[in-house]
Amino acid sequence: MKITAVRTGILRTPLKTPFKTAQRTAGEMVDIVVLLEASDGTVGWGSAPPTAKVTGDTEGGVECAVREYLGPLLEGRDPEDLEACLDILESGMVRNTSAKAALDIALHDLWARIIGQPAWRLFGGAGGPIRTDVTVSVNPPEEMARDALRAVDDGFDTIKIKVGVGAEIDFERIKAIRDAVGRAPKLRIDANQGWKPGEAVRTLNRMADAGFGIELAEQPVKSGNIDGLAFVTAHSPIPVAADESCWSPLDAMELIRRKAADMINIKLMKCGGVRGARQIISVAQASGIEVMMGSMLECKISAAAAAHLSSSFGCVTRIDLDGPALCSADLVEGGPEFKGPDIILGSGPGFGVTGVPGLKLS
Repeated sequence: MKITAVRTGILRTPLKTPFKTAQRTAGEMVDIVVLLEASDGTVGWGSAPPTAKVTGDTEGGVECAVREYLGPLLEGRDPEDLEACLDILESGMVRNTSAKAALDIALHDLWARIIGQPAWRLFGGAGGPIRTDVTVSVNPPEEMARDALRAVDDGFDTIKIKVGVGAEIDFERIKAIRDAVGRAPKLRIDANQGWKPGEAVRTLNRMADAGFGIELAEQPVKSGNIDGLAFVTAHSPIPVAADESCWSPLDAMELIRRKAADMINIKLMKCGGVRGARQIISVAQASGIEVMMGSMLECKISAAAAAHLSSSFGCVTRIDLDGPALCSADLVEGGPEFKGPDIILGSGPGFGVTGVPGLKLS
């Protein structure tokens, strides 16, 4: 069997409300969709969002990398020889992790479909349901409190709150949310690199002293400031998760060695796809630390891959796969069911996606 074609298309989905972080604002979800076709007619789906502010990958860059550089390297290859295909993909370009992730996801999907099994079973999991948090964008405190209440009304019991735009008002944001939703929901905060180390320590201690009950604080300082991240981790009463500071298993090993974070946030677009994520999971398992499975602002295709991984490994204890819940419509057929906080994987082959009606592929 051979890979006979690599096709791409662009999926655009309006969001229910603008997505705002300390780094960017988005009003729609944009994904480069990849379809791999095999000589027996089997197909594999993958996708990647261009997130220039985080990964450096633009819409045109991802599509060009897939169509002009990486895709042609896979044509004519045996999709059942998955590891060889992934080796070719990894060596085909430096960086470009989002384009690699789209093809890596499609390769894993195609491989599992050829075998005729859901990916979670091939990863060694049981395919049980998982629960995700939902993100509240950074806005004035009263607006964030309303958004958090809406999330609770939608059934979410864990809320991820974007902060990092002014430490003093960040405190007021969390206070407003906790006052609005009460004590029951879990609160996670994500500063998206927006604080300085000393500022982060002061703010996190103040939030802890106020009794806000913050479960974890994600990426409080700049991604390259590992010393600063270690300082925050050592002096914070709230567990710290490394996100933008961890792109690879080597990054994970260094963060763990330097005690720079209490846990790692894996995103397929940072580590180049499923294989990179599994390698980081192995590092976490060996080191005895926990993992959050996160995502960029992504559609259900790539979120499906992350969900199958999340369901299969016990060290994945936090899940942040709310992209489909933030969209005004679900344009992807098949795949996991996203029912509020619950993600139901299903037993279809691969990651379960069956199509994207109306999507123009070329």
